[in-house]
Amino acid sequence: MRTRGGLAAICLALVVGTTAACTSSEDPEPTPEPTGEPVRLSFGTTGSDAEAGAWDRVAADFDGGDDVTVDTVRLPEEVGALEAQADAGNLPDVFLADRSDLAWLVENEAVQPVDELLDERGVDFGDRYSRDALQAFSSDNALQCMPVGISPMVVYYNTDLIDFDRMRARGLDAPASTNGWTLGSFAAAAEFATRPGRGTRGLHIDPTLRGFAPLVYSAGGQVFDDEVEPSSLSFSSDETRSALETFLPLLRNRPLNLTADQLERRSALEWFERGRVGMIAGTRELVPELRRVDGLRFDVMPMPFLGDDATVGDVTGLCLSAETKDPAVAADFLVHALSAESIGRVTRVGELVPADLEVSVSDDFVQPARQPRNPQVFTESIRDIRLAPLLDTDGALSDAAAPFLAEMVDEPVLAPEDLEVLGAEIDLASREVLSPDDIDLDGTPDDEDDDVDPGLLPSEEPDEDDPGLG
Repeated sequence: MRTRGGLAAICLALVVGTTAACTSSEDPEPTPEPTGEPVRLSFGTTGSDAEAGAWDRVAADFDGGDDVTVDTVRLPEEVGALEAQADAGNLPDVFLADRSDLAWLVENEAVQPVDELLDERGVDFGDRYSRDALQAFSSDNALQCMPVGISPMVVYYNTDLIDFDRMRARGLDAPASTNGWTLGSFAAAAEFATRPGRGTRGLHIDPTLRGFAPLVYSAGGQVFDDEVEPSSLSFSSDETRSALETFLPLLRNRPLNLTADQLERRSALEWFERGRVGMIAGTRELVPELRRVDGLRFDVMPMPFLGDDATVGDVTGLCLSAETKDPAVAADFLVHALSAESIGRVTRVGELVPADLEVSVSDDFVQPARQPRNPQVFTESIRDIRLAPLLDTDGALSDAAAPFLAEMVDEPVLAPEDLEVLGAEIDLASREVLSPDDIDLDGTPDDEDDDVDPGLLPSEEPDEDDPGLG
């Protein structure tokens, strides 16, 4: 496991109100002088065909002089794709990256920090970008990549199945505004959307680390044992177990949730598009696809409030390759790609929640004539994002926890002691990913006794009369 230093690289400007850039603790390498030779930059893009097309037009509009050409390259998006590109010597000069790639990129010195280069070119990222966005791409006392999009997870709901005015008219617990809702009003909306005669269900939340994390954080739990350099997940802690006990009863309520059989036949998103499920969780990237569904009417709400405002999200940034032959020209192109005009062009596609605060309040993002009717839910939820530690093991960690989280939802009977066992199993499985050197040969952490408390072993014959959390 490799993890980088966490939050020390936030711009001083965000604290004292100046426009100074984030700076590295070491003197930066001087920018080479232009040679006068023709320059051919490569620009790596990701996203849907429409979003990649918008980036292509941004590249085509770059005026770097007659001797500068920018070639766009569509990057593969599977896990480890950027590592493969770098290992093969094919990392573009400028490229889009997800925050989950940052740990590997920095550890392997595949990128060069952008704060000094942008400051030299007058980019005012102290005022135009939120602290959360800058923090997400900061590591080793420098801004490693420039944030482009920061898209929180929110709740999408079908406005035909869930009508808050009608709920209130019936005396049901409905949210008073789009600012937020409690677990009670979230559950009431799920019940309102569940109509057995029409074959509709109330909700679906993926039983994964990503799906559970907003609810765990909101209910006072923690996903990791340390938010900077974790050695384990934290599902066996008292706080996280209490958080699970808060929201699992709703996710285990069979009539309200999509069944395992339904999910085998179609994804939750497909059921939502068919008007058969009231609520799903997702980021802004779902918007263009949902807009294309004839007859589907939808809006968004924040993740439910269980004691604190919390969510997770996707953060993307523009990075400069450490191997680019023309860092000055690459930095000039980066400034062009970060302009309000360029980001606005990409934002109009509908997938991006721009990290640029100026664009995030413009019609390029708000798109007032289109669904969802309350796009401000995305921008207002940014401040609630809980950033995960910078790890290069996200995929393996999620896979390790997945079967136990699924069991928390699918097991017919889940007694409190069973939840305690599953939490311990999740944490042990996570240590094998995050800190394998700290695990004894018998599979127990070095700092724990080898004797297993028999009280933590699942019973072979659960008491059917004790419903527990089910």
